Amino acid sequence: MPDLQKNLPNKTIFQNGHFKSLEKLVKSLHLKKYRKQEQLFFVEGEKAVAELLQSYYEILIIFTTKEFLQKNIIDTDINVEIVNDSDLEDIGTFQSNHTCLAVAKQKQPDFSTLYPTKNIVPVLDNIQDPGNLGTIIRICDWYGINKVVCSNDTVDFYNPKVINSSKGSFLRVECLYTDLEIFLEKSKSLNTEIYAMTLKGEDIYKTSLNFHSIIIVGNEANGINDEILKYVDREITIPRFGKAESLNAAVATAVVFDNFFRKNY
Repeated sequence: MPDLQKNLPNKTIFQNGHFKSLEKLVKSLHLKKYRKQEQLFFVEGEKAVAELLQSYYEILIIFTTKEFLQKNIIDTDINVEIVNDSDLEDIGTFQSNHTCLAVAKQKQPDFSTLYPTKNIVPVLDNIQDPGNLGTIIRICDWYGINKVVCSNDTVDFYNPKVINSSKGSFLRVECLYTDLEIFLEKSKSLNTEIYAMTLKGEDIYKTSLNFHSIIIVGNEANGINDEILKYVDREITIPRFGKAESLNAAVATAVVFDNFFRKNY
């Protein structure tokens, strides 16, 4: 696998000169194995890349059409490769609206501000659907929550589908992957109240809710692991008024967050 960081010279605008030599590497970033190995990820789409340019992420290269280049100011340290729509379709995931794709360095996680809890801390136990994680990240961004704790088996934060479905919110919300039992054990030692979203908990509309707390969201099919439930102080549920068997994990998260904020605003 070619090394992107070694193969790029200092700031240059290429006219499709390096594309073929870097194409294999960029395609490899579709897979978690290579994203982890290279500590890189990619962002695509005009709005998302424009926001990325204003963030603290270090961008290594942008593959772009001339149209995007004409509308956006790009830092002089960022390499730019001018390509066409079909090139972008080949290396990215979008089937339309191809204007740009940026490759950036992953950030190192920062656990330092998690203790003590100053806000709701969402904890995700084995969330597998990238769309769900991306939407939960977007919901967190809406409510001003900037950190999410994830079990090590939760879908990768830098998965392209997670990035795309977060609609740019990945730039403001950090996912921290860890052993949940160790994290929850420490949280309990600090007297942090721990809630779990389950189907048999207290009615969320009829109970008091402590804002400075942890809220655990379980796997889409199997819910919260029994080994995690033993750390929970209170189980809460959204009452059902119709006949649907369950709610989507992201939808349920939005409803629960809204109730926590309304009762503590």
